[in-house]
Amino acid sequence: MARSALVLATRNPHKLFELRRLLVCKRIELEPLAAEIVLPPEDGDTYADNALVKARAAAGATGRAAIADDSGIEVQTLGGAPGVRSARYAGPQAGDGENLAKLVREAPAGSPLRYVCAIAYVDPQIREEQLFFGECRGRLAQECRGDRGFGYDPAFLPDEEQRGRTMAELPDAEKDAISHRGHAARALARWLIG
Repeated sequence: MARSALVLATRNPHKLFELRRLLVCKRIELEPLAAEIVLPPEDGDTYADNALVKARAAAGATGRAAIADDSGIEVQTLGGAPGVRSARYAGPQAGDGENLAKLVREAPAGSPLRYVCAIAYVDPQIREEQLFFGECRGRLAQECRGDRGFGYDPAFLPDEEQRGRTMAELPDAEKDAISHRGHAARALARWLIG
C-alpha cells in the first residue's frame, strides 16, 4: 500500500538514524518529530504502553500516521531490570554511559539478558493502531567493547553472533539482521507494504 512518510515520535537521534536505516530499504520514509510537539512521559508498565502513548501524541499533533518505539534491556539476574526503565536506570537525567555503568556494576558478567522492542503505528485518519515486537537474546560481556551503536550495546553479546563481538562491535548490516529493533521494524515493514 502506498503511504507518505511516517512521523517518528522520538527525540533520540540514534533511534531516528537506526530506524531510517532499517526502513529505507523497504522504501518507507521517516520524518523527525517537529520540535514544538511535546511527547508525554514514558511511564507505562510495558514497552507497548510507552510506544503507543508517544505515537498517539505525534499522530494527534500532526494529523498524520506516526510510529514510536520503546525498547529496553532485561537482565535475568536482576529480575528483568531495568526493563521499561532502561533509559532512566541510573536516574531521570542519566545518559547512556551512566546507565551502562550501573548495569555492569550490578549484574555479573555472563548474565543472560535480552533486548526487547515494541513499535507502535498510529494513523489518526483511519483510526488504526498496530503493534510490532522484536527481541534479541544474549549475555552480559566481561567488559564493554566497541564504539558503534548506543545504549547498552557495548556490554551486549548477542547469542546469534558467533565471533564473540558485542552489539557495539558489529557493522550496521550485521546488527540490523539480529537486533530487537531490526526484528520489530521488519515486522512493521511487512505489514505496511504487504
